[in-house]
Amino acid sequence: MDGKTLAVRAIGRPLDRFDGPAKVTGTARYAFEHPVDRPAYLFPVQATVAVGRIVAVHTEAALAEPGVLAVLTHENAPRVASTDDAEMTILQTPEVAYRGQFVAAVVAETSEAARRAADLVGVDYRTGPHDVELRPDHPDRYAPAVVNGGFATDSVHGDPEAALAEAAVRLDATYTTAWYQHAQIEPHATIATWAGDRLTLYVGSQGVHRLRDSLATLFGLEPERIRIISPYVGGAFGGKLHAHPDVVLAVLCAFAVPGRPVKLALTRQQMFSQVGYRTPSFQRIRLGAGRDGKLVAVSHEAVQQTARHKEFAEQTVTPTRVMYAAPHRSTTHRMVRLDVPVPTIMRAPGKTPGMYALESAMDEMAIACGQDPVEFRIANEPPVDPELDLPFSTRNLVACLRDGARRFGWAGRDPTPGVRRAAGGWLVGTGVASSVYPVYQLPGSSATIRLEPDGRYVVSIGAADLGTGTWTTLAQIAADALAVPVERIDLRIGDTALPPAMAAGGSSGMTSWGSAVVEAARRLRAREAAEHVDGIPASGIEAAADMPENPDRERFSMYAFGAQFAEVRVHEATGEVRVPRLLGVFAAGRIINPKTGRSQLLGGMTMGLSMALHEQCVLDPRFGHVVNHDLANYHIATNADVGTVEVHLLAEDDPYVNPMGSKGIGELGIVGTAAAIANAVQHATGVRVRDLPITPDRFFADGASVVR
Repeated sequence: MDGKTLAVRAIGRPLDRFDGPAKVTGTARYAFEHPVDRPAYLFPVQATVAVGRIVAVHTEAALAEPGVLAVLTHENAPRVASTDDAEMTILQTPEVAYRGQFVAAVVAETSEAARRAADLVGVDYRTGPHDVELRPDHPDRYAPAVVNGGFATDSVHGDPEAALAEAAVRLDATYTTAWYQHAQIEPHATIATWAGDRLTLYVGSQGVHRLRDSLATLFGLEPERIRIISPYVGGAFGGKLHAHPDVVLAVLCAFAVPGRPVKLALTRQQMFSQVGYRTPSFQRIRLGAGRDGKLVAVSHEAVQQTARHKEFAEQTVTPTRVMYAAPHRSTTHRMVRLDVPVPTIMRAPGKTPGMYALESAMDEMAIACGQDPVEFRIANEPPVDPELDLPFSTRNLVACLRDGARRFGWAGRDPTPGVRRAAGGWLVGTGVASSVYPVYQLPGSSATIRLEPDGRYVVSIGAADLGTGTWTTLAQIAADALAVPVERIDLRIGDTALPPAMAAGGSSGMTSWGSAVVEAARRLRAREAAEHVDGIPASGIEAAADMPENPDRERFSMYAFGAQFAEVRVHEATGEVRVPRLLGVFAAGRIINPKTGRSQLLGGMTMGLSMALHEQCVLDPRFGHVVNHDLANYHIATNADVGTVEVHLLAEDDPYVNPMGSKGIGELGIVGTAAAIANAVQHATGVRVRDLPITPDRFFADGASVVR
């Protein structure tokens, strides 16, 4: 085949990951594994009080330990240039904002020596009262100015209160989601080293340029003096998007021991207080419908927590603004400042907890209206975006629901709870929920492509691969754009020495990076055509381009959609819940690589199952810390918990989203999964569980049996 034929087939081919062999043979270097000369090792000392002030730090015993190079406290740590970000302003004051905060650090010749010496550092505190418990009626609730992503805090259309009061069928229910950890397989780790006046960091990061700019501001450095290298990231889920105190601590210690690279790898227990989490939530949803099952009013109110010293407001109610048609709508966010660590972005922020509540409520409302849950959703399909009053570039939710119902065998389902049984005392139920995620395109990405003498193309962009497949999919995009076989593409990512790229967040990587690569390829091909000599392209030519603006974003509302179906089994004697089958159908534009795409959706669905049945941080209000702060006690789904997971992708042509026609899929898969499982649990047992996780005790409140 000629190159152009191969190029046409690059996008859409289920190629194996190009980085796969390096990962399975152990040659792919993650943050802590990069070789450096004469490394020193850092171990932090954490606050043992929730609120207080340090009155004395005793470092003598630690400094006397063999191999100890330095002990940093707020009294001797290098000063930062900016204190605007309170989360990053560590070892600068004696104030303690939450239990687990870094209050000192030991640097030593070995990790063992650093850890032992850290245990010898004594800290005396003057403590004060603390408040760490989120309650929906907390007296200090407030409305943030905006929520994450720049969304409006509140949104009201029509007169929802009057419409709810007059609705023929009404629902008023409160749903809760837990405090969740990212639980990435690779702990947060950093190597910080100075060479002259330049700082180099090896960090697992979702956005090396974003992290570089944050650190440059914090330390008052020119960004060009900082280089961040992150070719491989062992999972992130949003937890490695923003800078966290661990990176700052490593840089402070590198200042303190000039000439020595400083290595820090957080323990799993330290990660539970240092690197963010998804806020727990209380969500009240009120729905009103006519006798025909058409929604007339929707109200969705969320109460969430943030840290007292820094605000992060998750955009939990935003999916309710776009999902279903209703003339009267109200959505609000309320926050409570508590003496806890700072929450952060976690996979599909806002959409994951918000759609759990909304899709559970839609199931309850379908039952109340006497309608099939699939048909109830279809009946309330909006013709345009209800919030923006714009047409959708594509909206194939109905197609996903129809195709999913057909594949799942939904037809003929008896809606009566608790009537279907399997051998061994298992109650069987099935449930459905919708999924949604916006098509984001974020500014700030540039790409450079150079033609080498051997005919290969070097594509450079500071993108990130979190395990999502960027090493492969971005090469496929470049190959198609250049009309060459993908084997002729050499991709360079994960380094601030490369052209800048927006961070991998909001499932916007391929949309943003790919658009820049396509534009750079267009320019290079134009140069190739102009510089041919006797029909042979000149080598060494190069072209660069920024991501072009997309004028269609002002004309259309852009989303990916999906439908999730779940089969569950609940044991009538023990309340144990098993999920033997999940099925998801998704419409997410043009799929760059069906193999890596399916992997992303399957992983998201598995994470949603874990959210539904297992995950929950347990806070001890007496001391202000998470007590199940390791993977032995913070339960996540394992192979034994996951049955059959089916992922089906609908063909969808959306010419408006970007030159590739692609939409993000990394987060779409988790949205809706927990609700589908909860809805199936209700169908199996008749018990409506509104509080996650769905553990056996939920079925035996007040001595009740599983079946109701």
